[in-house]
Amino acid sequence: QLRLEESGGGLVQAGGSLRLSCQISGRIFSDYGMGWFRQDVDGGRHWVALIRWGAGSPIVGDAVKGRFTISRDSAKNTLYLQMNNLRSEDSGVYYCAAERQIMIPSTSSGSWGRGTQVTVYS
Repeated sequence: QLRLEESGGGLVQAGGSLRLSCQISGRIFSDYGMGWFRQDVDGGRHWVALIRWGAGSPIVGDAVKGRFTISRDSAKNTLYLQMNNLRSEDSGVYYCAAERQIMIPSTSSGSWGRGTQVTVYS
């Protein structure tokens, strides 16, 4: 199991940008699937962007395509989410997660951070 810690959330005006970081502790194998998830006010948690630690192959959801970018820095053991042109509907608690040999980390068996709040106001 990895330990993950998010940072970079905050309050931002619509149209602005934020960069979330996820510091990862532990041994990261290349077959880890990693992602950013957003938990909405209704409690639902949805993936926003995914990437494989070794191969890359980033995927972003349709709602954020062209605005969000997921990346990782293996030298720093850090996962990033660059969020541009933010909208009010992007608001929520953002979590990073990781799990071996799977593209979308699961809540039951993956490693998860504690989340960082993003609030976008108009």
